Amino acid sequence: MTVKNIQYATELIEAEETRKGLLPLTDRDKGLTIEDAYQIQLETVKLKLAEGKRIIGKKVGLTSVAMQKMLNVDEPDYGHLFDNMQIENGATIRINSMISPKVEAEIGFVLGEDLVGPNITYLDVMMATKYVVPTLEIIDSRVSDWKIKLIDTVADNGSSGKVVVGDEKTTLDLVDLRTTSMVLFKNMELQATGAGAAALGHPAHAVAWLANKLAEFGISLKKDELILPGALSGAVSVGSGDTIEARFGTLGSVTVHFK
Repeated sequence: MTVKNIQYATELIEAEETRKGLLPLTDRDKGLTIEDAYQIQLETVKLKLAEGKRIIGKKVGLTSVAMQKMLNVDEPDYGHLFDNMQIENGATIRINSMISPKVEAEIGFVLGEDLVGPNITYLDVMMATKYVVPTLEIIDSRVSDWKIKLIDTVADNGSSGKVVVGDEKTTLDLVDLRTTSMVLFKNMELQATGAGAAALGHPAHAVAWLANKLAEFGISLKKDELILPGALSGAVSVGSGDTIEARFGTLGSVTVHFK
């Protein structure tokens, strides 16, 4: 870890705490690589753990072809989820607690055993999953105006913000995740639809990718962690007074309010 990367990590955490966005790292430093970005993210994780925060899971981003094309990449990215990010179903969040939040609907996986890459397969993920839950990921960028490239969002912990977890828990023998539908509403108006197949063809493929990617850094997915495998549609911008609800058919629904 270079002094420069430690400085970037410190700046990103300060931006999160003060809710003041930064200029894109890629504009300031043309020499930054994707490897640098993951090292910056891991430094932010180290700093947050030192503050007393606890990792509760991981998230995968950029699993849709549309998002990958937008950022000119050919694989997903990931970030860490911390205990202070988790929000109860139906809770209200202050919009000014973040910089520029957007909401995505995802099928969350809760693991019943560790997944240690490399060579984790879709079937390994299915066997290791305790249950799935409806979730809303509230993404936020510490880079002003979302002017991000892949390196910016990776360094910024995958643009993680908060996660709202629904109440229903469904075991995988009761559902076909690939065809599970999702409808996303803002203030009772339909915003987006999707299905489990939007996340790399099946959400379990995204979890397997994550386990194998993390192995490059000596990190594994842990029993009881919440894993977000990627959005089932585009992200929806939110403001004060908005209510977001995602309905996942037999998996149930999840709601969050903003004030």
